[in-house]
Order: sequence, then structure tokens, then C-alpha cells
Amino acid sequence: MVLTHRILGAATAGIAALFGAAASAQDSAQALADLEIVGRPIDGGIGFQPAATELAVELQSLDGALLILITAITLFVTALLAWCVVRYNSKVNKVPARFTHHTTIEIVWTLAPVIILVVLAAISLPILFKQQEIPEADVTIKATGYQWYWGYEYPEHDLAYEAFMLERDELEEYGYTQDEYLLATSMPVVVPVNKVVVVQVTAADVIHSWTIPAFGVKQDGVPGRLAELWFEAKREGVYFGQCSELCGKNHAFMPITVKVVSQEVYDAWIADTVKEFAGTPDVLTVASN
Repeated sequence: MVLTHRILGAATAGIAALFGAAASAQDSAQALADLEIVGRPIDGGIGFQPAATELAVELQSLDGALLILITAITLFVTALLAWCVVRYNSKVNKVPARFTHHTTIEIVWTLAPVIILVVLAAISLPILFKQQEIPEADVTIKATGYQWYWGYEYPEHDLAYEAFMLERDELEEYGYTQDEYLLATSMPVVVPVNKVVVVQVTAADVIHSWTIPAFGVKQDGVPGRLAELWFEAKREGVYFGQCSELCGKNHAFMPITVKVVSQEVYDAWIADTVKEFAGTPDVLTVASN
């Protein structure tokens, strides 16, 4: 009798676990489908996509600072040219000056560019170093560029799949609209929010480039080499990118889709996708009674 109860209890637990896993998979799929599209190109837009990482915030701030600086320099040089045209044209200045040297002016126009370059280095190099210094990863993904699609691997789970651009008649099936044509892929890269993600980028044939503008990341994938980039997304949502290195006739049809989700949704997606693509599931500790 006791053995019978144990068998029935184990069977009941197994069935509950099975239905729970199915419900979890449905919940994760629904959570992915309900995500807001945050990072995407806007027709006629002239600004940046919303910054979703600290790297992107700093890059956009640097761009704003450089815009102010070069605008000031351009206006100053234009004003000098206008003043010289008005003050020293042949009608106003009948007898031109004959001197060949002006020490003060020569010192100024030598030191001024040096100071400007030092300022540029001081504000830009820390951001560059931050991009290049790869921190310890919470999630590692390998992205391989092919002509003309991307392949992704999650090494910790032996999970690998390929992502192809969706055609117009496939968009609704995958939960997208016609506005996402040329942007959406058959499989997204899924990452957890507020976690350090390191992407190892390479290519199998020619040079490709993995780019997500809203993350402030861009890394060329070179055949035979393995490069790295990193980001830590601060906002859940869908983000689109493109291959940004001319790689052949279908270069324009090689998009990237990244979905940033909560840790719970990420874990459920990993478990579901590992089953679908025959990866290695997380190690579970089974308590013995």
C-alpha cells in the first residue's frame, strides 16, 4: 500500500511537472511576444535610438559634446573668413601688408588645435577603453556571421540555432507587423535585463559586423578570428540591428533581433529552447526521500 501511494505520488508529481513546464513555456513565449519594440530605425528620423545601455548613454553624450565643439569651431573659422574678406579685400585694402611672420598668431594657431585634441582625447578615450575592457560575463553568446544570416550559440547550454530574416508573409506568424519587415528574424537573441552579456563575434565566410545601435555596440566578425563586445541592457524590450559591414549581394537582408527580458522569462526561454534544439539543460538537484 505504501509503495502504491509512493508510485501514485511520483506519477502525480511527474504529470504536474509536465503541465507546469508546458505552462511555463507558454508563459515565456507570451512574455516574449508582448515585449515593447524599443530600439528600431524610424523612417525620416535624424536622432539616435533610445539608449538602453550605459555604453549607449555615454556614446550619445559624447556625440552631443562633439557636436557643440565642432559647431563652435566652424562658426569661429567662418567668422574669421568673413572678417578677412570684408576687411582685406582689394577695394578696401589698397596697399596689402608685406610682412611674412607673426609670432603670436603662429603660436596661437599651433596651440589651439593641440588643446582641442587633448580635450577630445580626455572625453573620448575613457569611453573607448570602457567598450574594449570586457567585464566578467553573466551570459556569453557566440554570434557567427554567414552569407546572409546569423548563427548563435549559448555555450553554457550547448544551445545553437540560426536566425533568418522574416519575409512579409511570415511576420504575423512570429508576432510582428509589416512595419518590422527587414528588421525581424525567425529567432531572436534573448538576454536577461541588468546582466552583463558578452558576445563573441566571428564569421564563417566574409567579414560581417554585429551591431545594435540602442546598445552602442558594433563589432566586426572576421573569419578565423574571435572578437568580443559587451553590454548590459537596462530596459526590457525588442531591439533591432543590422549587419554593418558590406558582405555581398544580400547584405541588406541580414538583420539582428535582440529581446531583453526578465531573469525569470530568460530562464524559461532557455529551458524551452534547449528542449527544442537539443541543447544541454541546467543541472537539477533531485532530493532523495
